[in-house]
Amino acid sequence: MTGPDQRRGDRRVAVVTGASRGLGKGIALALGEAGYVVYVTGRSVTPGAHDLGGTVGETARAVTERGGTGIGVACDHRDDDAVADLVARVRAEAGVLDLLVNNAFAVPDGVTSSGGFWEKPLDVVMMFDVGLRSTYTTTWHAAPLLLASAARSPLVVNISGFGAICYLHGPAYGAVKAGVDKMTHDMAVDLADRGVSVVSLWPGLLRTERTMRVVDADPALYRDSLSIMEHPELTGRAIAALDAGPPTGKRERSGRALIGAELAIELGVSDIDGRRPVSRRTSLGGPATYSDAVVR
Repeated sequence: MTGPDQRRGDRRVAVVTGASRGLGKGIALALGEAGYVVYVTGRSVTPGAHDLGGTVGETARAVTERGGTGIGVACDHRDDDAVADLVARVRAEAGVLDLLVNNAFAVPDGVTSSGGFWEKPLDVVMMFDVGLRSTYTTTWHAAPLLLASAARSPLVVNISGFGAICYLHGPAYGAVKAGVDKMTHDMAVDLADRGVSVVSLWPGLLRTERTMRVVDADPALYRDSLSIMEHPELTGRAIAALDAGPPTGKRERSGRALIGAELAIELGVSDIDGRRPVSRRTSLGGPATYSDAVVR
């Protein structure tokens, strides 16, 4: 194994949470292609143990194959001690943290089923733990290292979505997404003038393993949706482009929720198949605005 200095060099160091599969994996792969050192976190460590496949180790190896350095870290983001250990490892091995992508999210059974919220299992509230709380606690633990890396213009990206503004999968899901956006705004207030930027990012309809399993079961039903679906790597490409841009671009966007397709278009990023992404703002709405008032 290479030593920390050999592994990092002058490359930017990222942590992508919840990256065994799905959007997190796509983000990690895109960052690998851009040459990042990527710490990939998740609970899946045994191949075949999850019905959708994927492990942190497999994603880390794919990151390395793309040209970056992938480092798999088993981490349950409900466990504060495990998150603290993750950040301590990044500090010890890399010395800096340039990019934190808070993507870890729980998708409990029944959250996408029809019916009122009282007809769905109560365990959908686990989204508050892995989705909302985990975004806060991971950033809390990482904040000192991010601030110590301020000269490198670090960036925090909190993955949110259109559920923050429209009804999507019920009130629990919507509350998590709205909470992530407001948390992002308020984190940016605390981080203002400290060299660290933080944004929320809203992906569109994604071609993840979970989504494509549903699509493949009834292709005719989803025929129209396929034309606007995004590959998970598009989000990673947009994040890499934002992070690689001038610090002013990050500072100007700090505290805002950004629609991923629109950010990609602004930064000249296309999807992996060359398509120009399509914003869903017209059909689903756009991010909320908040008061400029600050009461401490």
